[in-house]
Amino acid sequence: MKYPLLATLLCLSVLGATSSDAADTPPAAGTLATIPALDINRYMGTWFEIAKYPNWFQRKCTGETRAHYSQQSDGTVQVINRCQTKNQEMIEAMGTARQIGSASSPKLEVRFAPPWLSFLPFVWGDYWVIDLDDDYQLVAVSEPKQEYLWILSRTAKVDPVRYQSLLTRLQQQGFNLDKLERTVQD
Repeated sequence: MKYPLLATLLCLSVLGATSSDAADTPPAAGTLATIPALDINRYMGTWFEIAKYPNWFQRKCTGETRAHYSQQSDGTVQVINRCQTKNQEMIEAMGTARQIGSASSPKLEVRFAPPWLSFLPFVWGDYWVIDLDDDYQLVAVSEPKQEYLWILSRTAKVDPVRYQSLLTRLQQQGFNLDKLERTVQD
């Protein structure tokens, strides 16, 4: 089951408002820092949502939330987000992501609007990789205004020590950990 088009467009207009025109320029003092480089091929595959800042476009999700990324021949990335609702139904949203800047840029933009709307800047939302372990197993993703935050893992459960270490680094970047909501993964 896919989200209604109107809800998706509204969601994207909110995310699009967070987009930066200078997406590949170094952050100014006091702004969100990304990892130095992203190997997009290593990033492909399935990621389980471990925690997030609550947001209205995931309001129907009660758990089992995951994202699957696959490289496309045109250089973009297909994004399939899935989650379970309170009725135990799995819902999904399909989108497209693209790297902004160099081939190793940790800054991406993502859209869930139909391809024919991709020319509109507000349908693209920032997806910045701000923390990633060397093994590409645990990642934190946000955007410049720090209104959204996702912690993702290659596995449904994360080692508590590694998770706490990541939370410490996120707090040092100015994230309010009290807003973070753990995701149910069975």
